[in-house]
Amino acid sequence: MSTSPSPTPSEAFELLLAGNRRFTAGSSEHPNQDAARRTETAPAQRPFAVLFGCSDSRLAAEIIFDRGLGDLFVVRTAGHVAGPEVLGSIEYAVSVLDCPLVVVLGHDTCGAVGAARAALTDGVGATGYVRDVIERVTTSVLAARAAGLTDENDIIAEHIRHTVDLLLDRSRVIADQVTAGRTAVVGLSYRLADGSARVVTTHGLPGEAAF
Repeated sequence: MSTSPSPTPSEAFELLLAGNRRFTAGSSEHPNQDAARRTETAPAQRPFAVLFGCSDSRLAAEIIFDRGLGDLFVVRTAGHVAGPEVLGSIEYAVSVLDCPLVVVLGHDTCGAVGAARAALTDGVGATGYVRDVIERVTTSVLAARAAGLTDENDIIAEHIRHTVDLLLDRSRVIADQVTAGRTAVVGLSYRLADGSARVVTTHGLPGEAAF
């Protein structure tokens, strides 16, 4: 692996956003996807960002952010619900791999959010472990309702914010990394139709208004 210094949280965020801009413009460069990169990353990994996103098949992280091998540490669950395994995976990335950026990635027309809304409105439930996913998302939907939010995109944004807050509240490791300025946590909302990622919330980025 390269011995170059790790990027700062702001630099890592700009790397990610730049890749998404290339993707939406149809000018993806497909970096770090060749045999040389495969050989370089075989001994060890130094990803510059953790991508915790929804499992939706349309959110392939390395594609929509135009990155390659060894760039992103990807964790995905339906509705980006976070249990102990997720928290442990992200803690590993920031404390052992020194990732300077954690991104929570949600998206419009999220099935998990839609199912939680239906369960609250119509009493439409689910069986098995799918119900557990819906119940975890329901907390965000209730918070959105309490805030008077009714638009689907606003509710999805609230769910993204809730997930970001959960990571910082439940993980002392992540929170301490942010406090020390070594890591930032960002919430992004992805738009399926145009491929763009919109900033919802940030923690630990200096000069955040620039984004």
